[in-house]
Amino acid sequence: MSIPRIVVTGIGASSPIGGTAPESWAALLGGASGARTLEYDWVEQYNLPVTFAAQAAVRPDTVLERPIAKRLDPSSQFALVAAMEAWADAGSPEVDPERLGVDFATGIGGLWTLLDAWDTLREKGPRRVLPMTVPMLMPNAAAGNLSLHFGARAYARTVASACASSTESIVNAIEHLRDGLADVVIAGGTESVIHPVTIASFSSMQALSKRNDSPETASRPGSIDRDGFVMGEGAGVLILETEEHAKARGAKIYAVVVGGGVTADSYHITANDPEGTGAARAVNMALAMADASPDDVTHVNAHATSTPVGDPNEYVALKSVFGDRIEEIPVSATKASTGHLLGGTGALEAIFTILAIRDRVAPPTINITEQDPAVPFRLSGAPTPLGDGPQLAISNSFGFGGHNAVAAFASV
Repeated sequence: MSIPRIVVTGIGASSPIGGTAPESWAALLGGASGARTLEYDWVEQYNLPVTFAAQAAVRPDTVLERPIAKRLDPSSQFALVAAMEAWADAGSPEVDPERLGVDFATGIGGLWTLLDAWDTLREKGPRRVLPMTVPMLMPNAAAGNLSLHFGARAYARTVASACASSTESIVNAIEHLRDGLADVVIAGGTESVIHPVTIASFSSMQALSKRNDSPETASRPGSIDRDGFVMGEGAGVLILETEEHAKARGAKIYAVVVGGGVTADSYHITANDPEGTGAARAVNMALAMADASPDDVTHVNAHATSTPVGDPNEYVALKSVFGDRIEEIPVSATKASTGHLLGGTGALEAIFTILAIRDRVAPPTINITEQDPAVPFRLSGAPTPLGDGPQLAISNSFGFGGHNAVAAFASV
């Protein structure tokens, strides 16, 4: 039995640099930064050591109808906004509900709902806690609400593997489509946890940049003076289909999803393996599924969070796969512009990878003052042409818990 090809027919995004996928892509190519000072009383109230983040460019509750928004945590709001865009972009495919699936992800889930409910309980008592609190805070809320909104009855599955979550959801979708569980899948991830608790926690572990005086330049992956990541929020959604289904309905096709790999480091709960063994295996798995070799890869969207340790470790992993050629492949570290969307980051970066091979241009990596010799990727502060011929690109995501996920995309 032949293995069906899986294609991307729709994309949607709500990010710190744009309210839609096209807006985010245009801003990325233009070298925009989504990081800015947080204008909330709680920043001063809790004397937070980090006073900025990459908030979404458009609040989701300004897009959704008010009754709908009120019943959703911000993370689910972002998911629905991006999914509605992606679904419309795919031409609102007519599909048997029992052949429509949802593979969706989040790293943390409904944090705002949970902690707001805790404040309400302490200050006003149990009778004032909203009855929808648990359905709003649960990690599978986004997947469940997408299933309800679009009538997806094949399945609705949730991945929660920290910052690898939404790339893993895309890999799962590939496998589910290839296994015949669905004809169309809504895949992606979301996150909205720019909150005093997360800022305080990440700050305590020395993971966040503390460039409070210059938020726009704080995320600088690959730069020798990087000092941590910038928290972001938003969602990315892909509509994935079997090629047969997409062509039968005359859908436009952005790219082919040719491979994916998921592994675990089993090394440390927050640090990735400095030898990069697990990450390298995920890349090799994605290439094996794609029936491709490292020499076929024309572009890499790196995980590259801008942490002092993480960026060199990713280079070690990719060097073990590509050898010296990794210093010749155009690499983009797009968190320099968007910040780190945690569970939503892989889906957003998958969209950027797809658009890079469609437009044959690697997006810029901004804010590099001097490139770190320990991270000698081919990074550029300007868009880099990818040239003619077939394109094959990979997008990397690595998360707390030792999770590694890689997705591979090819030009049509």
